[in-house]
Amino acid sequence: MITFLKNEEKRTVLFLILSVPALIISFFNIGNLPIDAAWIAILLCGIPIVKGAVAGIVTEFDIKADVLVSIALIAAIFIGETFAAGEVAFIMALGAYLEERTVAKARAGIERLVHLTPATARVVKDGKEDIVPAGQVKIGDVLRVLAGETVAVDGIILKGQTSIDQSVMTGESIPADKSEGDEVFSGTVNQFGTFDMVAQKVGEDSSLQRMIRLVESADAGKAKIVKIADCWATWIVVIALLAAIITWLITDEIIRSVTILVVFCPCALVLATPTAIMAGIGNATKFGILVREGDALERLSQVKRIAFDKTGTLTYGKLTVAQVHSIDPTLDSSSLLALAASSELRSEHPLGKAIVSDYRQKHGAPEQPEQFSLLAGRGVLAKVAGQKIFVGNKALMEEQGIALSSELLQTAAKAKSSGCTIIYIAKDGIACGMIALSDTIRPDADKTVEAIHKTGVQTVLLTGDAAAAASHIAEMAGIGDVQWDCLPENKLDKIREYHSKGDSVCMVGDGINDAPALKAALVGIAMGVNGSDIAIDAADIVLVGDDIKQIPHLLRLAKKTMQTIKINLAASMLLNFIAIALAITGILNPVVGALVHNVGSVAVIVNSSLLLKWRN
Repeated sequence: MITFLKNEEKRTVLFLILSVPALIISFFNIGNLPIDAAWIAILLCGIPIVKGAVAGIVTEFDIKADVLVSIALIAAIFIGETFAAGEVAFIMALGAYLEERTVAKARAGIERLVHLTPATARVVKDGKEDIVPAGQVKIGDVLRVLAGETVAVDGIILKGQTSIDQSVMTGESIPADKSEGDEVFSGTVNQFGTFDMVAQKVGEDSSLQRMIRLVESADAGKAKIVKIADCWATWIVVIALLAAIITWLITDEIIRSVTILVVFCPCALVLATPTAIMAGIGNATKFGILVREGDALERLSQVKRIAFDKTGTLTYGKLTVAQVHSIDPTLDSSSLLALAASSELRSEHPLGKAIVSDYRQKHGAPEQPEQFSLLAGRGVLAKVAGQKIFVGNKALMEEQGIALSSELLQTAAKAKSSGCTIIYIAKDGIACGMIALSDTIRPDADKTVEAIHKTGVQTVLLTGDAAAAASHIAEMAGIGDVQWDCLPENKLDKIREYHSKGDSVCMVGDGINDAPALKAALVGIAMGVNGSDIAIDAADIVLVGDDIKQIPHLLRLAKKTMQTIKINLAASMLLNFIAIALAITGILNPVVGALVHNVGSVAVIVNSSLLLKWRN
């Protein structure tokens, strides 16, 4: 029980539950108890409010709505209106609880990034390998990275060829082929070959550590919306106190003054925002949208631009065969694909797997190769039906002295201009064709972007991909503003640039490399299926099924939620002022005043609940 009471949320719920029957007993005077049962609500719900108000004034001279509530509570008790005091305390405690429920708990995104940092590194010195803590690596040290290991620091490859999974930095699912002289980054994963590298940026200067700092700084710099009730609290307190004092001096009736304080308590004002937000969140959930931050809908209503990542967001992040082109008169496109699929059958490279998968879907299982060799960072060598087959990139063909015809190069160049990755195939030392692979754009991407534009919000594509692929996808999606070759810091800088111009940005992404941008944007939206845990942790909103076509509804819902909040605020304040006029004239006493006043709270809740089934 003690453990239960230490949990603030559970304790608040218990206090609210106990207060409801206590107020009912007090109002109907059930049981003729020696002490008014409303004291239970006052003690359980009122004392925390008074303590908070006193602490705010004493420590920071911060006048919030709870100051007026505390004054009304004490005044109502002083003149014997115990039920009115208990009712006000309960309503305010309920509003505060709903407010807290809309605020997401602390997340562990930065911790997940820290866990990506390798703990050790393999240092090569005088021909011997020593495994040392990654923090002890110095600039100039030679490191050896085996297949499957994570690169500990930034550096340059001295010896060896490989393919590196750089998705943590660029978001691209295709491993980057690397050889001597190429740069590698900390946190990226060596896929196939072994290589030696010289350390150039270590410790806090490494790419992964810089990204961790970017996430931290972006989170700290994100503006938080202040509760509207607290913004108006000072004026509410001043007006209420002046009205109560003036009424007392003129009428010499303390009960009228107390009634003014009771009806002026901002119960409906406090409920206006959280009830609408919770209803909006409930609406979003029905469309497969998880709102993780309480004020995310408020912020989203202010957005002027949506920035999309490409891979895994506008596209599926999965390679497919886009084109098969044969220059060998003895091989048609199906035969060439079969030859490549057999050669790649034992490959673990995503490009090879995409070729095999495409062949399986069209023709079934490919023929088993008689021999197979992986050429790290270049491609594969296989023996199929007694033929020596090379399948790989242009560098592999050049190394093997295999000439590529002008026709083949022109076809490849055209495919590259549309964002494709090219794989060449050679048989017995002679080039026989090429296969172009590309990421697949989501079929609803263009309609989604068009619908977003209709809401008055502009779009931009921020991607780590090359210019050709980025421009091709942007054109297909209908996005005019494109930024390519973006590292995490480039995306972050671009978002800050938009913000400095007054264009509030919502970032939509799925990768670890998107985390700083998701944090820095006014609102971050992550993909729930393809999205990395770190991206989801960094986001305010998650598309549970990766369904980007729900984004336009989300934008309209955010604006509808804000409209509902404004109506709630206006209606509650209008009712307050009418009740004050009646209190000043003596028509309302504290108990009736509290009941009339709380009609506003009920109206606010009913109006907010209409959002649950809203659809535009």
